[in-house]
Amino acid sequence: MKRIYIADDEANIRNLMQLFLTNGGYEVTTFSNGDDLLREFQKSPSDVVILDIMMDGTDGLTLCSQIRQRSSAFIIIVSARDSELDRITGITLGSDDYLTKPFSPMELVARVNALFRRLELSYSSDAQEQLSYGNFLIRTASRLAEVDGHSLDLTPTEYELMLYLLKNSNRAVSREELLKNVWKFDFDVDTRATDDVIKRLRRKLEAAGAKLRIETVWGFGFRLTEESADENT
Repeated sequence: MKRIYIADDEANIRNLMQLFLTNGGYEVTTFSNGDDLLREFQKSPSDVVILDIMMDGTDGLTLCSQIRQRSSAFIIIVSARDSELDRITGITLGSDDYLTKPFSPMELVARVNALFRRLELSYSSDAQEQLSYGNFLIRTASRLAEVDGHSLDLTPTEYELMLYLLKNSNRAVSREELLKNVWKFDFDVDTRATDDVIKRLRRKLEAAGAKLRIETVWGFGFRLTEESADENT
């Protein structure tokens, strides 16, 4: 049974999320603050962490960063704050999804299901394979990414997104296609999630010296392009 930790300072919201996720087949533990969650996570990690932003003690965005530094567990941010800055900050710090309160608990369960479905399908389909573009390489059997032979740390969402772009490097892919085939969402969601993860990936690739770019196809989606020699001068 997959384990989920929830930190939210509103008891009614914690209990509602726990009820629906437990009914969905998950083992759920709730915490009234993020510090208690982090202490438990350090002793016994969960598969998914759901964090409110505004809590007593350490805030959810800081906790997201601290957990991501030590774990590839899925992280979902839930918050009453719906500013562009909060959304981008959450994704930049390593969260896999961002839900704005109030939200349907059934949608939360659907998104958690989609995260695990994506991971299971990836593991079942990944044979021993190497995919490369420029000096960027993914080894699917070990789920490792490299730039010029040096390891590049990617979250599960970043890995799946790069893998999909590599497998479709001969064409542009739409945001809707990414949501369906990478996020495994079979319901309508905010397409800004793809843009936020793309921004995070671009920063990582640039910092690692990757000779490829994720180019925006305006009004449609994204495609990989190889960095030209002129762009390095």
